[in-house]
Amino acid sequence: MYKNNDFEDIIKNRRSIRGYDDTVKISQEEMEQILTDAMRAPSSVNMQPWRFVVVASTEGKETLRPLVRFNTLQNDTSAAMIVIFGDVDAFDNAEKIFGSAVEQGMMPADVKEKQMSALTPYYANSPREELERVALIDGSLVAMQLMLVARAYGYDTNPIGGFERQKVAETFGMDTERFVPVMIVSIGKATDAGYGSYRLSTDDTVFWK
Repeated sequence: MYKNNDFEDIIKNRRSIRGYDDTVKISQEEMEQILTDAMRAPSSVNMQPWRFVVVASTEGKETLRPLVRFNTLQNDTSAAMIVIFGDVDAFDNAEKIFGSAVEQGMMPADVKEKQMSALTPYYANSPREELERVALIDGSLVAMQLMLVARAYGYDTNPIGGFERQKVAETFGMDTERFVPVMIVSIGKATDAGYGSYRLSTDDTVFWK
């Protein structure tokens, strides 16, 4: 389970790591645990639109390599490249999500019915641009949680936005009309400590009203 429960260390000493020990692998069982914890992230009306393609095999990485532009070091040395997509049709799972919540005592049945009544027409009538916006926001939330969870498990990560987005979706068999590429997160065991980075202060970024 967690190798590091020091939250201050996790958030303050996380680094974007590009080079990994290529002998370190992550089992499918452990990867599922990491992703399960990451998926505790919040999402709009709990529709959990994130979808993951875990590229860990030699063949998969060879396929991905020409699509990650200047991020080949991460691809070549990481334990896996996790491609995160957002599902613009995530509301298709609403009945399963809300219904299961009712069955498990997490939501009253009348609240579920109110939610379904209000949200069904909203999602049916929302333009694609709005659905994509929600998918990208929620996909980014789960990506950040994934990076923090990875550190708790003793691994390092790097968020990657520079890749051939449309080609990645097509190459890995994702419906390009339904699934929007969010980012790729490399994961593995760092070979060095990485670099610290300067952060703007609240004086630069916070406006009090």
